[in-house]
Amino acid sequence: MAIIAIILLFVGGFVQAVNFLLWVGIVLLIIAVIAWLFRYLSGRRSV
Repeated sequence: MAIIAIILLFVGGFVQAVNFLLWVGIVLLIIAVIAWLFRYLSGRRSV
């Protein structure tokens, strides 16, 4: 019973870590897209 509890705790922590990294990746991707769009649009206007 204790072994199952330890395995579930480990798996739960791993899933939370992956979920956190997934959200961080999505946020960084959104920031990168906004930065690219801003650079693209500002470059267009100056030309």
